[in-house]
Amino acid sequence: MKLLNFTIIKLTLCLVIGIILGHYFRFDFHISTLLSIGLIISMSVYWFFLRGKIIDSTFFAILGYVCMTSLGINAYNIQNERLDTNHYTNFQAESNLNDIVFIIEERLKPDHYNDKYIGQIQSINDSAANGRILINIKRDSIASRLPIDAVLLAKSEFKGIQKPLNPHQFDYSEYLELKQVYKQIYLKKSEAFLLSKDKTSIYGFAYALRQNINQKLKQAGFKDDVLSIINALLLGQRQSIDKSIYNNYVNSGTIHILAVSGLHVGILLFILNYLFSPLLYLRHGRILRPFIIIILLWGFAIVAGLSPSVTRAVTMFSIISFAMHLKRPTNIYNTLAISAFFILLVKPMFLFEVGFQLSYLAVLGIVSKQPILYRIWNPKFLLTDKLWQIFTVTIAAQIGVLPISLFYFHQFPGLFFISNLVIIPFLGIILGVGLLIILLALLNILPEFAVNIYSFIIESLNNFIAWIAQFEDFLFRDIPFTFLQVICSYWFIVSIVQLNRGKNYKWIIACLIAIIGFQSTLFINKYNSKHEAFIVFNKSRHSIIGQKQSNQLTIHHNLDALKLKTENTVKNYSVGEMIDTISFDELKSIYKFKDKTILVIDSLGVYKNISFNPDYILLRESPKINLNRLIDIQEPKLIIADASNYKSYVKRWKLTCDNKKIPFHYTNEKGAFILD
Repeated sequence: MKLLNFTIIKLTLCLVIGIILGHYFRFDFHISTLLSIGLIISMSVYWFFLRGKIIDSTFFAILGYVCMTSLGINAYNIQNERLDTNHYTNFQAESNLNDIVFIIEERLKPDHYNDKYIGQIQSINDSAANGRILINIKRDSIASRLPIDAVLLAKSEFKGIQKPLNPHQFDYSEYLELKQVYKQIYLKKSEAFLLSKDKTSIYGFAYALRQNINQKLKQAGFKDDVLSIINALLLGQRQSIDKSIYNNYVNSGTIHILAVSGLHVGILLFILNYLFSPLLYLRHGRILRPFIIIILLWGFAIVAGLSPSVTRAVTMFSIISFAMHLKRPTNIYNTLAISAFFILLVKPMFLFEVGFQLSYLAVLGIVSKQPILYRIWNPKFLLTDKLWQIFTVTIAAQIGVLPISLFYFHQFPGLFFISNLVIIPFLGIILGVGLLIILLALLNILPEFAVNIYSFIIESLNNFIAWIAQFEDFLFRDIPFTFLQVICSYWFIVSIVQLNRGKNYKWIIACLIAIIGFQSTLFINKYNSKHEAFIVFNKSRHSIIGQKQSNQLTIHHNLDALKLKTENTVKNYSVGEMIDTISFDELKSIYKFKDKTILVIDSLGVYKNISFNPDYILLRESPKINLNRLIDIQEPKLIIADASNYKSYVKRWKLTCDNKKIPFHYTNEKGAFILD
């Protein structure tokens, strides 16, 4: 591939490989550091003695790539806070109450019961400490939300972040670990004392600015739903969006416009270039204009929260802006590689974030495939040409992100091209007018008619998205897609792009191998799914039992129709196990799985006069039984309790099983019980 002739692309790939190795293999920090220093010294010595012939040296190139891979490992290790001896996970017992002083770093989307924050620990029991924690504060504990940079003192205990309790469930603990958050605390009003609200970081000032903007917009008359979309489109904050509105954007394939990314930053760059064009008439205007624009772009990125998507976009457009004003030709692949290189060098954890991956894959899809698609048809009229450009850009971006989107989200919005064709042409106007609205609101000169007009635009946008999202037949859900299929899909896409550039025998072979590889994954998946399983799922206050036979699943449950429709436990399992058909039935008292018998005892507590001894006993809905007597009579091998039982009952049963030396499985602690 000709792209690999660019040195920065090769170095970025080596950096990525190093970060992946550091993440999965956990190299010793001191050894990896010494190795990097040794490699850098070796390169320097080699260059000093052979600097006249260095260009033709294959060994020097290999040494450079190995050195960059090593730097990737070190970049990951340096960012790994747990390597610090003062990190709270290295010396703090989980079960003890502690006096914890922490500072609020980030506000997360709240749940039904708690406001959620990411906090940075400053001290524990008056001893210096550090590390990030998840903070849950009861909504009735503190009336107003805590600002960024607020310092609190709390007496609490560290608790682990819950691992998935059902198979193929989203692992929130793993997601937080990528953000270097390993523990959480729960606080009430009596346990949290505000020490300071002073702003001490640029993030604190950015948060204060966002709060001021929101207050001014509320005073101007904007309603909550409109305000939440303005926050997402212009300020990069999506925490306050109503769940139904958010789902409409997801289902219509337009969720990307709610994440400040390359599209938003590109529009902002166009506006800034126009506004500061008079500077070009000054003596040093050609240097001054890009300098000011880059500062403003990064200011916007900070206000938007420095998410992976906006960081990537601002870095890339900063490089483009600088090169543009120096009148030097730029290669988009080089620009992407440079932006990724610097971002990952500073924030290597970004590599594992879905937003970062989707951002780069979307841009790569556009720059590599849009020209190919655009050449299919040459419209004669300006309007049709612009619409065709938008359509091809949308298709190219979707091709770029489709495999990894199916892997993470298992759904595909079939009407994405319609919604994007309508929205994208007007997005520049929405963003431009939105920035003007914010400026006028801050200056207290925003007229009422402007509020009404812009509110109408946002409400119309939401209504159109909701209209598209209602066509559920065009939303393809629950699509199983494995990591091997992702690899084969991108292999195929790259091969097709290369074939279009020039008919080459090796790319035809590569394309055929990708197709065969993808088909092989389908056969492997079918083979792996052909097994039987019995599952007692974990569902609070309810009982769900699954019987899997090959690619068919029978669910026995006591959920009502509404809860069953919105229940993700069964859906996640069926996607992960590649189930073709699902049937539903009532709960039974006895189940057979191969040569095992499972006796179910519900709230009625009926188990006497049974003519067999069950292998397993499942307790549900808090039956009032004497477990000692039950064990003596039935002699089971294991007792199971699902999440429909009272916790006080479960605690008592667990003690009984410990005394009887019989294994006890509580799904709300150990996760779903599975026989396979």
